[in-house]
Amino acid sequence: MAALGIGQLAKRGGVGIDTVRYYERNGLLAPQMRLASGYRRYGDIQLARLRFIRRAQGLGFTLKEIKQLLALSAQRDVGRVKRSAQTKLLDVKARIAALERVRDGLETLVAACPGHGRAADCPILRALTDEDDK
Repeated sequence: MAALGIGQLAKRGGVGIDTVRYYERNGLLAPQMRLASGYRRYGDIQLARLRFIRRAQGLGFTLKEIKQLLALSAQRDVGRVKRSAQTKLLDVKARIAALERVRDGLETLVAACPGHGRAADCPILRALTDEDDK
């Protein structure tokens, strides 16, 4: 592949130009080279890295975690990559459980609210203003 400009890389990677610059500022991505004019040029390796970053974000990894995954990938430390993914999976499961509790609580409140009458009688408003954390 011929060297790509930042706009071409962003388009092929499915992100905006500002996202590419952001990744560069945060040490996740570096141009293959810079022309004398200062324009960045990128190649296959940078495009693959950009796609890796996007996919990892899609799985819930933070940029800090992605940076660690990229370092582990360069070291070919598959065991630590797996442990990192296992840790992320446990975190996702915990967040899902917390969201399910929130959903259940909201379902209960919505079902109990008639949707009319005095605000003081609204179970949703009472639950949000009740100072007794039970």
